[in-house]
Amino acid sequence: MATGNINVTAENIFPIIKKFLYSDHEIFLRELISNATDATLKLKHLSTLGEAKGDIGNPMIEIKVDKDKKEIRIIDQGVGMTADEVEKYINQVAFSGAEEFVEKYKDADTGIIGHFGLGFYSAFMVAERVEIFTKSFKEDSQAVRWECDGSPQYTLEDTDRLERGTEIVLHVGEDSVEFLDEFKIKGLLSKYNKFMPIPIKFGTKEINDPKHTPKTSKDKDGKETTEPQKMITVDDIINNPNPAWTKQPSELEDKDYKSFYRELYPTQFEEPLFNIHLNVDYPFNLTGILYFPKISKNIDPQKDKIQLYQNQVFVTDNVEGIVPDFLQMLRGVIDSPDIPLNVSRSYLQADGAVKKISSYITRKVADKLASLFKNDRKAFEEKWQDIKIIIEYGMLSEDKFFEKSEKFALYPTINDEYFIWDELIEKIKDNQTDKDGKTVILYASDKNSQHSYIQAAKDKGYEVLLLDSPIVSHLIQKMESSKENVSFVRVDGDHIDNLIKKDDVKISKLSDEEQTNLKTVLESNIPKETYTIQLEAMDSTANPFIITQPEFMRRMKEMQASGGGGMMGMGNFPDMYNLVVNTNNELVSEILNTKTVKKQERLIKQTFDLAKLSQNLLHGEELTAFIKRSYELIK
Repeated sequence: MATGNINVTAENIFPIIKKFLYSDHEIFLRELISNATDATLKLKHLSTLGEAKGDIGNPMIEIKVDKDKKEIRIIDQGVGMTADEVEKYINQVAFSGAEEFVEKYKDADTGIIGHFGLGFYSAFMVAERVEIFTKSFKEDSQAVRWECDGSPQYTLEDTDRLERGTEIVLHVGEDSVEFLDEFKIKGLLSKYNKFMPIPIKFGTKEINDPKHTPKTSKDKDGKETTEPQKMITVDDIINNPNPAWTKQPSELEDKDYKSFYRELYPTQFEEPLFNIHLNVDYPFNLTGILYFPKISKNIDPQKDKIQLYQNQVFVTDNVEGIVPDFLQMLRGVIDSPDIPLNVSRSYLQADGAVKKISSYITRKVADKLASLFKNDRKAFEEKWQDIKIIIEYGMLSEDKFFEKSEKFALYPTINDEYFIWDELIEKIKDNQTDKDGKTVILYASDKNSQHSYIQAAKDKGYEVLLLDSPIVSHLIQKMESSKENVSFVRVDGDHIDNLIKKDDVKISKLSDEEQTNLKTVLESNIPKETYTIQLEAMDSTANPFIITQPEFMRRMKEMQASGGGGMMGMGNFPDMYNLVVNTNNELVSEILNTKTVKKQERLIKQTFDLAKLSQNLLHGEELTAFIKRSYELIK
């Protein structure tokens, strides 16, 4: 039996790195700046330990682009490398210097970014040749130059560089000249490196001289003239090394959070409603700021607005998995060194840590909402319409969030009052409990179109909620399955006495024979394909005809229409309604006793159309005919 080591040669690995390892060639700049950042952070850490002698100054990273020479330069003032370290960290593919450094100083919070040791080789995705000029921070170290054209061969030689740090020179290939455009590079720096912890310089810019105050003088005619503002040239630092999420909440005020929101979303003009600052160091490290924007009634607003970072390096704006689905409508930043990424740091790898982080975010958001409600209920109620979609979606999709939501989820009434669950039940239990002991919660979805039904409920002293979000059918289905002896019924689901059935039973003025005759007459004039006739003894003052839609059927159709739930096929099933006929109404008696068939049909048609009109079911030709008939009746 033979044993040995599998040999992966550079000749084989370079094409893999160049073509397959990184999903997008633009990643090269992020990776090289990350390496430069690591080198600088190492130097700062060693300086605090006394291992780096002397004053290290305020090191920065500089990016230079020379379109004529087809060069991109990434320059840092970090630890640099000796010849032996170049051999170790550059010539040995996938030997991570950052990983080794973290292991050596694992008890310190270094903020080192790199892990896999492959980031440097992303340079060959855009460069046909790469040079490294580097000098170690160590005393009396010799600067060296390394060069490679992407083949297994390289050169390593002494050079006369005097400055500490490393300069990487990319000789850009013909297929990547787009990266020689300064506007393109600035865009990549803004995308990936906007919040890197070390200042990044890219060219210079002119600003007003803070030491110069323009003088104003008057000529002999008294006309004022102000001298021009003096300008000075300064380094253009394109990043914010100390973004708000890296600070403690106690260090920030409301204006700081709003300022950071504008920094994240410069084209967003609406202020966020409020924010949640995430800050945990056990059992994982996680920081970030989430903002609640104003959300319309649309259940699927634009997502991909939360940015995921790892040690201040942008990874992705697709946070599926780490942020619960219902919170992906929020905006903001999440940063964690414990998030498992694939080798190219382009996307998440699902594991137990991701689930724990997701659960923590859910809990933190729920706790923040409960705190906002408790501390300023009035302000929370005023924001409800803008945030309810997120909360209701969370109640549906996350059981733990559903449990916590009882402390802050609001149930608004048609009179603009707001109750949390326990308050609502306490308010209605005496008056809205039916003969079987079940508490019936009445609700409307549209105050205007359902006004007559709402008024009938109010006349009974009933409380009517206004639940108008697109997922309300799903939500009340969950509420009914989670709460005991509770049911939700829309006010137009039946006539009011049937919505909350009490013990008292009204007697019909019509005999059984008269009711049978009435039903026969109505069935010959009402389309049975759509309407089921239901004779009911009600107050004589109640409307003669009332159109209702069975709660179960309507709810199932709405659930399927809004996605998920419901019964298969219900979305395509034609609308079915009940025509509730009040046998105690005088007009109904007149319809029954009218001897002229033509007049009887006309009364039925007019009364039926009025009932349809109250449910917004009268349209087109039928509406035109109704209006014409109405004018004729009042002549």
